[in-house]
Amino acid sequence: MSRVAPSILIIGSGLIGTSIGMAMSRAGADVYLIDRDPAVAARAEKLGGGRAALPSTDPDVVIVAVPPRDVAEVAAAALRDWPNATVTDVCSVKGGPMRALSATGADMSRWVGGHPMAGREVTGPDGARRELFNDRVWVVAPSDSASAERIAAVMNIALTCGATPVQMSADDHDRAVALTSHVPQVLSSVLAGRVGAASADHVQVSGQGLRDMTRIAASDPALWTEILSANPGPVRQALEGLIIDLEQVRDALAAADPGTLRDMLERGNEGRAAIPGKHGGESTEYDIVPVLIADEPGALSEVFVAAGGAGFNLEDVRIDHVLGRPSGLVEVSVRVGLGDALAAALRERGFDVRY
Repeated sequence: MSRVAPSILIIGSGLIGTSIGMAMSRAGADVYLIDRDPAVAARAEKLGGGRAALPSTDPDVVIVAVPPRDVAEVAAAALRDWPNATVTDVCSVKGGPMRALSATGADMSRWVGGHPMAGREVTGPDGARRELFNDRVWVVAPSDSASAERIAAVMNIALTCGATPVQMSADDHDRAVALTSHVPQVLSSVLAGRVGAASADHVQVSGQGLRDMTRIAASDPALWTEILSANPGPVRQALEGLIIDLEQVRDALAAADPGTLRDMLERGNEGRAAIPGKHGGESTEYDIVPVLIADEPGALSEVFVAAGGAGFNLEDVRIDHVLGRPSGLVEVSVRVGLGDALAAALRERGFDVRY
């Protein structure tokens, strides 16, 4: 599929809308931005997301980047106001908004729902990144009457932004994201809520695992209230399955049943391995080399430069700050079998390697 840079209008200049504008502007597209708050659109323009103005003629594609409750109304207006444009959205729920849009009598032949599977735990244009969609899945969920040309237009947007488009029905999408996105948000928030109510002495001994599990608990409560409320059935169904699993773990602990506990942990290993790895490929195991560095400017970059100078490609990195000390433990990942060599190379260059 060719990646043509079209003219696009983005309605909504928040994190996702501005990030799309940045990526499409970089590709040479003619990007226009509007927002219910003109100051937000002006900020998105200043950041490189496009021009804060309406186009004078029909854009090729209109992207609706507004909260779930507003998608149907805004999309209906876009289909009416721009009668030649393909109209899509970035909402994380697809079935409900599409049915609400259809009920307005809108021209559904030009409607192709979309959902880039990317985001951050911050909101607004200042959190936008033009690389936000690189190597991420972008779900394309067209209406039943959408033509191949309209679908291709939205897939082209995804490809131009660096994402991998995947086509599925709106209802299949909602069931999928309930498990892979919406329930993780619930679990993260519930766990973080428990942490907030815990003794400060207990929280003080938290490690990287707790930080990993609660990172997305910093997400916008208002937005996530909308998202969860818009996808209640699939989220509830996924949670009911998790509750059953948690009850089995609880009962196994009460009965001193290590077999059930081990089975739960092994199924977790299998599930973790099923999650796509780097660039959407198969999950890959890495050697992890811990390096203790000072918590000061330039210390982290010195590790990267040293590893690159020794001929190693770092696949991933994680930082765990050391309690009560001005230092951090950096865990750099390389392909399996290269850990010993990387550790030796870093030691030769004077680093405090804990491998």
